[in-house]
Amino acid sequence: MAIRVVLVDDQALVRGALAALLDLEIDLTVVGEASSATEAIALAASVTPDVVLMDVDMPGMDGIEATAALRASGSTARVLIVTTYGRPGYLRRALQAGACGFVVKDTPARLLADAVRRVHTGMRVVDPALAMDSLIAGDSPLTAREADVLRAVLDGGSITDIAAAVHLSEGTVRNHLSNVIGKTNARNRADAARVAQENGWL
Repeated sequence: MAIRVVLVDDQALVRGALAALLDLEIDLTVVGEASSATEAIALAASVTPDVVLMDVDMPGMDGIEATAALRASGSTARVLIVTTYGRPGYLRRALQAGACGFVVKDTPARLLADAVRRVHTGMRVVDPALAMDSLIAGDSPLTAREADVLRAVLDGGSITDIAAAVHLSEGTVRNHLSNVIGKTNARNRADAARVAQENGWL
């Protein structure tokens, strides 16, 4: 019996390319495609896939949050993260959220198909270079609150705007920003947000 696969990516062209590649494999069949996390969770409930190929960078709920939500929904599908962004922090967060594998989108088609098979059998599949980068980078040095503040920094705006967005006082926001600038060895809050994002800590 063929392994039932659902593809989740906000870019139709990427979904189409992945579907075409996977459908060439006689033991894999794409049973659905979703363009958002919300759509993916509903689709997984209706078509009961064996494996979900999940992008990370999507508007609204990202693929890592969607993986956790899929687990919480009771779905038995195994999630394989397939992303353009091979960031060490993303790998850690994805595995913590319940993903069974993590590969980058430039993985050769043969290896991607093999990753789907291995995840389906219960194995964990992780891009080896990314695994090494993750070990070197270590865990995120940011607290949950510091990460919230930096996410608000990415939206731009003043300290007042950031404080309102994260429901903290301006003084507390300044303290958090001072901490994260030190932890990331950044020049300013925008640079700290960039460093944190590039490492997949946000």
